[in-house]
Amino acid sequence: MAKKFFSLITVTLNCKEDLLSTIHCLKNQSFKNFEYIVIDGGSTDGTLEVIKQNLNIINQWQSEKDNGIYDAMNKGIDLCQGEFIGMINAGDKYTSNGLSIIFNYLKNHKVDFIFGTVMKKVLRYGFRRFRIYWNFDFYSSHSSGFFIRRSSQNKLGKYKLKYKISSDYDLFYRMIVKEKMLGISTKKDEIIGYFKSGTSYSSKFTFVEHLNEETQIRLDNNQNLLSILIVYTIHYFKNFKKIDKNNRIRYFINSILNIINKNIVN
Repeated sequence: MAKKFFSLITVTLNCKEDLLSTIHCLKNQSFKNFEYIVIDGGSTDGTLEVIKQNLNIINQWQSEKDNGIYDAMNKGIDLCQGEFIGMINAGDKYTSNGLSIIFNYLKNHKVDFIFGTVMKKVLRYGFRRFRIYWNFDFYSSHSSGFFIRRSSQNKLGKYKLKYKISSDYDLFYRMIVKEKMLGISTKKDEIIGYFKSGTSYSSKFTFVEHLNEETQIRLDNNQNLLSILIVYTIHYFKNFKKIDKNNRIRYFINSILNIINKNIVN
């Protein structure tokens, strides 16, 4: 069997209707040269029946308990055989010509990765490499918008399970800052996907949990300490009202001391 160009991965847990929606969009792709991998965390809602009913498009699948979303993604990466890997969450969709748009870019550019334009409440497009030092919001989208060359993924390694919320940010940081990999993005009007509206995995965590883990990622990747302190302070006070009013200043001081000691996660 000829190697596929794309390896597309969906991780699931009790979201059969969302999985059906994603499967439907893949069946309607104008570009067909892809393999589809579904990694299920042991669903009990009928997701397995959906998988088994769609083996005409699902090439490989697993269903077993995992250690979280990033562990499931890593399992999917281990199964990939295509030239480029793409993650697409259950419920997210590609436009009917989404994969064709990405393919046309990749066949004409020798790059490690590409970010596609995605509708995610608002239109998200491009990527601003320099913003990764202080903001997660430097790119269009991980799910449905991001594709990485498999050989580049192998060089980077997989998602680190020590990060429960933002392991994709760590992967991007290593990809852009440490490995200096080359990437491009589609044009603003070249929409390749739609991000499912509603509750996302990351929305289950508080602002402080997000901020602390992203700060730890910067520390672990040896970003300049002064810049980390500045970024932390700006984000903290910009979102001051999201923090317990009886503990705002004390928590901030303790966090700054933890950063100086190079350990923020608590």
